[in-house]
Amino acid sequence: MSIVGTPDPQDPDDDVLSQSGGADSGWLTDVELDLARRKVPMVYVEALPVRVGSGGRVTEVGLLLRVSDAASITRTIVSGRVRFGESLREALLRHLENDLGPIAFPQLPASPLPLAVGEYFPVPSSPAELFDGRQHAVSLAYVVPVTGTCQPRQDALELTWLTPEQVRRPGTLADLEGNRGVLVERLLAAVGV
Repeated sequence: MSIVGTPDPQDPDDDVLSQSGGADSGWLTDVELDLARRKVPMVYVEALPVRVGSGGRVTEVGLLLRVSDAASITRTIVSGRVRFGESLREALLRHLENDLGPIAFPQLPASPLPLAVGEYFPVPSSPAELFDGRQHAVSLAYVVPVTGTCQPRQDALELTWLTPEQVRRPGTLADLEGNRGVLVERLLAAVGV
């Protein structure tokens, strides 16, 4: 699933593909992925699902609830790796559907440009730094309006819609895995919230 992991620690879609791996699959085996994670930064896309009111302002922000690798309940956003040969648009749409369901109806612009870039380090060195204990990763982050019904899939427990004010509460931001609250704040600021 694309929401899991920092940017996506347990993406079942990624796991299935990595197990099948092979030269012609365009994906890595588990062994190749572990080696690559130790040698080069991984590329991810992340999306903050939002509902937009009639004036074009963000009225609600969607946060996913899941069980982390450490068996704790955490909040996160849509996130996942970009496959070899896959466009950013295709990766975003795949992870949005994996995490929010097939009838979420995400509204992507014709040429999606990221609103923020997240850099995840294996060991956090400051409170404002994103982290992923598995790897060094770079994520291109987007705010994506959705107009349909969201039905979390794969390992997400639920999707909670919160007002921007509720999301900005210190407790909510602290619940976001990998220190993603920092990234969510950047994304909300980028859309004038």
